[in-house]
Amino acid sequence: MWSYILKRILLMIPTLIGVLTLTFVVIQFVPGGPVEQAVHDLRRGQTEGGGGFGLRTHTGVDAQQVEQLKKLYGFDKPPLERYVLMLGKFARFDLGESYFRHQSVWSLIVSKLPVSISIGLWTFFITYLISVPLGIAKAVRNGSKFDVATSLVVLVGFAIPGFVLGVLLLVLFGGGTFWQLFPLRNLTSDNWATLSLGGKILDYLWHITLPVVASVVGSFAIVTMLTKNAFLDEIRKQYVLTARAKGLSERRVLWKHVFRNALLPLIVGFPAAFIGAFFTGSLLIETLFSLDGLGLLSYESVVRRDYPVVLGTLYLFTLIGLATKLISDLCYVWVDPRIQFEQLER
Repeated sequence: MWSYILKRILLMIPTLIGVLTLTFVVIQFVPGGPVEQAVHDLRRGQTEGGGGFGLRTHTGVDAQQVEQLKKLYGFDKPPLERYVLMLGKFARFDLGESYFRHQSVWSLIVSKLPVSISIGLWTFFITYLISVPLGIAKAVRNGSKFDVATSLVVLVGFAIPGFVLGVLLLVLFGGGTFWQLFPLRNLTSDNWATLSLGGKILDYLWHITLPVVASVVGSFAIVTMLTKNAFLDEIRKQYVLTARAKGLSERRVLWKHVFRNALLPLIVGFPAAFIGAFFTGSLLIETLFSLDGLGLLSYESVVRRDYPVVLGTLYLFTLIGLATKLISDLCYVWVDPRIQFEQLER
C-alpha cells in the first residue's frame, strides 16, 4: 500500500509542473498584463478630476514609471528566471502576493473560503440526503409511474443550468418582479453581529437559501441515477436470488445485502464530490448572488491579470484535485477488500 501511495505522490509532481508550465507559457502571450493594467489605472487616475468636464489634458506615463512597474511586478527579469523562481516558491508553498490587492495569496484564499465552504457543504449534504433515498426508491419501484415521474423531474433540473435557475429565483423571490422574500447579496445581514444566536442562524439560512437551491438542483440527477443503477445492478445478481430463495424478506435482502454493496460507488466518489462541491459552478453562483468567494476571486484575478493569484489558486486547486483522486482510489480499496493495490497500479 505504501509503495502505491508513494508512486502516486511522485506522479503528482510532473502533473503539477506540467499544469503550471502550460499556464505560465500562455500568460506570456496574453495581452494586457499587470504592467499594462497598472499603467491604465495611472492614466485613468490622472484624467479624473479638474477641468470643466472633470478631465485633465495630461495623461502620460513616462518610461521611468513603466520600468519601475516592471521591477515592482518582477517583469524586469527574463521569463525563464521568473519561471524558476515561481517553481521554487511553490515548492515551499509560498504563493506570493497579489499585484493589486496588496495581500498574500494565502490570506486572500483563506478570507474567501467561508463563502465557498458554506455553499459547498450545503450543496454536498443536501444532494446526497435527497438523492440517495430517492435513487433507492426508484430502484425498488423500477418502471413504475413514480420512477418515470421522478426521472422526468430530476432530468429537467439537470438540464437547467445553475445560473439560469439562479436568475429565475432572483426574479421570483429576490424582488426582481414578484416577491422580495430573500436577500440579494452576502451571507449575513449588516446587523448580524448584534443578533442573538438563534437570530444569527436564521439570518444565515435566509441568505444562503437561494444560492444553495440554484447549486443543488442540477446535482440531483447524477447522484440519483447513479444510486438507482447501482442498486439495480446488485438486485439482479445471483446472491440476491439466493437470499430470496432462502426465505429472507425483501426488506432484509435490500438493506442487509444489497445496500452495502450498492453504495460502494457512492462511497468511493465522496471525496471528489465533497471537494468538487466547493468549486464546481461556484463562479457563476457567487457572481450572480454577489458572494465574495473563491470563484469570484479567480475570475477577477484573471480579468485583472493578477498572475500570483491566478497561478497560486491554480496550483492549490490542482494539488487538491490530485490528492482527492488519490483518496478516492484508497477509499475504493478500503471499502472493497477484493480490490488490491497491485490491480490499481496496472
